[in-house]
Amino acid sequence: MVSLRAAAVLACLASLLAMALPAKAQRELRVCADPNNLPFSNEHGEGFENKIVELIANQLGAHLSYTWWAERRGFIRNTLNAGSCDLVPGITNGIEMLRTTRPYYRSGYAFVTRSDGPQVTSLDDPILHRLKIGIQLVGEDGANPPPAEALARRGLIDNVRGYSVYGDYRDEAPAAAIVDAVARGDIDVAVVWGPIGGYFASREPVPLTVSLVTPQSDGPRLPMVFDINMGVRKDRCLRSPGD
Repeated sequence: MVSLRAAAVLACLASLLAMALPAKAQRELRVCADPNNLPFSNEHGEGFENKIVELIANQLGAHLSYTWWAERRGFIRNTLNAGSCDLVPGITNGIEMLRTTRPYYRSGYAFVTRSDGPQVTSLDDPILHRLKIGIQLVGEDGANPPPAEALARRGLIDNVRGYSVYGDYRDEAPAAAIVDAVARGDIDVAVVWGPIGGYFASREPVPLTVSLVTPQSDGPRLPMVFDINMGVRKDRCLRSPGD
């Protein structure tokens, strides 16, 4: 069975493929994704986004093909908007370069700590003033994600250690570095995107605790939880008024 949200994605892609192919041609669902970005995707098809687009391709009766491109600045411009694919999974709202489907999951930032170490209950927990806090920095310019701003508001910037969300791309799992740092004891707590925290915490040699960051919104313009959508080109799959 396909959920209503998944059905919206399927209807959009089915109309896109119908326009793109002759009547007797085999459908092809072209997806652009990062080849080294677990837990989301990799070139071996082991990420959960790989599994989701496989399900979509099966529902559409389409052959699934990939264009692999590292998710860095210029990713959308060089993939989806260059015409090399029809779909990019794992997109948040507000990206002007593309049109998004209805969300198919929702996630947020999480605290990751050693199970035998100090436990953090919220961004307002006084214990944070005594801890080394790892955060993910997004983009080549080290742009601040919402947790960084929230911690700065609380006077905790001197406690913060930055880790690139991309990590070292030569590694098999680049995004694992911040969770590895918690396991080694280099930092006391990581504030990390939920799927990354949960995936890598379960693979560490020591027990780690993962809990959702609270509050889930640090004011009207600083959410900690986001809807996740799939992206298509702006000239495709216009939404109906009820979407």
